[in-house]
Amino acid sequence: MKPVKVGLLGLGTVGTGVVRIVEGHQEDLASQVGSPIVIEKILVQNKNKARNIAIDSDKLTEDPWDIIRHPDIDVIIEVMGGIGLTKEYILEALSLGKHVVTANKDLMALHGPEILAKAQENRCDIMYEASVAGGIPIIRTLVEGFSSDRINKIMGIVNGTTNFILTKMSQEGASYLDVLKEAQELGYAESDPTSDVEGLDAARKMTILATIGFRANVALEDVSVQGISSVSKEDILYAKRLGYEVKLLGIAERQDDLISISVQPTMVKKTHPLASVNGVFNAVYVHGEAVGETMFYGAGAGELPTATSIVADLVAVVKNLKLGVNGMQGSLSYKEKKLKSDDQISSKYFLLLKVADRAGVLARITQVFADFEVSLESVLQQPTPSNPEAEIIIITHDANKAAIQKVLATFESLEVVHRVKSVYRVEG
Repeated sequence: MKPVKVGLLGLGTVGTGVVRIVEGHQEDLASQVGSPIVIEKILVQNKNKARNIAIDSDKLTEDPWDIIRHPDIDVIIEVMGGIGLTKEYILEALSLGKHVVTANKDLMALHGPEILAKAQENRCDIMYEASVAGGIPIIRTLVEGFSSDRINKIMGIVNGTTNFILTKMSQEGASYLDVLKEAQELGYAESDPTSDVEGLDAARKMTILATIGFRANVALEDVSVQGISSVSKEDILYAKRLGYEVKLLGIAERQDDLISISVQPTMVKKTHPLASVNGVFNAVYVHGEAVGETMFYGAGAGELPTATSIVADLVAVVKNLKLGVNGMQGSLSYKEKKLKSDDQISSKYFLLLKVADRAGVLARITQVFADFEVSLESVLQQPTPSNPEAEIIIITHDANKAAIQKVLATFESLEVVHRVKSVYRVEG
């Protein structure tokens, strides 16, 4: 049996995991695809670097074109990261008729439509399961498992770093900055954690999921993004008292062909399955018209979980190769993108207000909500000892985003409202 030859761009944590799985599972892989799979060449930055895995030095190269233009390589796996040069390499590989598996969420979120078009033009496969939620096979599920259904909502915890931070804040009553420092020491957060904690990483992943789920070319700028750096111990304490957990959720919704996509700290009812997803784990909740509610849970990152998704994509490419059906999956994005306006985006909201502690204040505040036709589910007012302020906690019924923004703007000019401490979307 003629082996299928693979080129690997990158030998970091995930690349090492790919080598371990491909070389350690040869019998299983060959039984699935009908031939051996061989890693022919591996791109590294330094061939002489000491590694924690034994690799024939003849397989290593510091020149990416040794792999991309190699006449015998059928499939290229990209785990080097980056955008500019990486995009160039992938487009050239597709132009040469090579199939590509990538874990690069940044690249696919920013340039997915162009790369998918190039793949289709050259009858090549482009697979990117590992770009979202690590070891959870969510992309394949959306493409294949929901192919006969119509997805209305995708809601998920897709960033392990922020979920670790919020879990520790909830379980231990720790502050955001203390837990962030711990996450950096454990290697869960980068020295510059901006991409994670400000929601940018999650936004890229939701761009990919919304594009697939709604069959429309969603761009990163279509995602409304808010991170967790302003979440306080006080916010989480009130959430728990009211029966909620605070999670950074990516939320993509469709109604009558109008879509909205956001990433934001959200109060999730404790009875909802997403509320119990803790630590660095990820979970994606999908609601389909026919199937109803489903949820997918697992490791969102790490050497072997991510590598498992990559090798599963590799198996799919090789099966297509054997059947002669590469590049025939059809267009994922055939619908016109129609975004909801703020007055069409609706949800419940939690607000924590610091107000003057005197008679008539609550009536004045509730009147503001009434003025903009926002009905209230619950209102809790409590004085703060030895402080001239009181706290008012409000949970609204479903209200549109534009109305809430008008309420908040009115509070800014209202003398009895000292400040709006927190505003969160409420789910579940």
